[in-house]
Amino acid sequence: MWKKSLLMFLFSLPVQKAALDCERMRKTNEFSSPNLESKTHEVMRGQNVSLFCSHKNNSLEITYNLFLGGKNLGCHDRKGEPATFNLTISEARDLGPYKCKAQVSNCSKYSYEFNFTFVDPVAAPVLNISVIQTKTDQYIMLHCISFNGSLPINYTFFEENITISPTISKDVREPAEFNLTKSNTGEGKEYRCEAKNRLPNHAKYSQFVTIPLIGGDSCPFCLQLLLPGLLLLVLIVIILVLAFWMLPKYKANEESVPDLESRQCVPIAQDETEGSQEIHYATPAFQAVAPRDWEASNDYKTDYVYTELNF
Repeated sequence: MWKKSLLMFLFSLPVQKAALDCERMRKTNEFSSPNLESKTHEVMRGQNVSLFCSHKNNSLEITYNLFLGGKNLGCHDRKGEPATFNLTISEARDLGPYKCKAQVSNCSKYSYEFNFTFVDPVAAPVLNISVIQTKTDQYIMLHCISFNGSLPINYTFFEENITISPTISKDVREPAEFNLTKSNTGEGKEYRCEAKNRLPNHAKYSQFVTIPLIGGDSCPFCLQLLLPGLLLLVLIVIILVLAFWMLPKYKANEESVPDLESRQCVPIAQDETEGSQEIHYATPAFQAVAPRDWEASNDYKTDYVYTELNF
């Protein structure tokens, strides 16, 4: 009986020693919670990432286990260096939460939870430039926007390859704007803009846009300003030409229309074969003739003046 008790005592010594060691490490903070981290929290769908589980105590042989929810994804034994777990984030359930367990003998600690976030990469931005020209200067307005990508998006403007603006952050889908003034002397410059969001190493650039510098005596926008007036002037000239061309014809047509009120209708003989009647129009001509004496009836004499009617 005493032999059995002795054996149980001897076997319990390592367990008691481990329990005492774990309690001692907890009190002295020799074995604290591990750290779980990654180079980025933002990922694209299908992106490969790495999670690093480490402990500040480099003298202990530690077993690291990585969990996704309640699922154990694997373990590594490390001393003085972090354990690396490689993952592929394909679906929303792969975003987390992840936890790391560090274990020494029967003493174990868990890290804080870690989560990834899906971010859509930005598309190549579009750069638009507006210029107001004066005799001596150009007032240049740069507008840059990326139509795809998770917000917020940070924009930066470049002249050639030199940064000319601070970082302009946009939380809504609208262009970033930057204004500058350039002298008309010198050569034309090339401009472009950069767009990037929280997704690392995925910055995109617009195409270069060149603004030619023009001499101070020139007026590059005069033609644009005068063009509407020129078109209106041409339209007025066309209307006047058509009016002067059509007016003589209109007057000629009016003179050729017969004045029916001044004409006299004279019936002519009726066609016996067809039973139709023709009407001819004639203009009478009046001519004064010498007066004639006619016999008066009942010895009454009257003077008459006649006018001869010719057809």
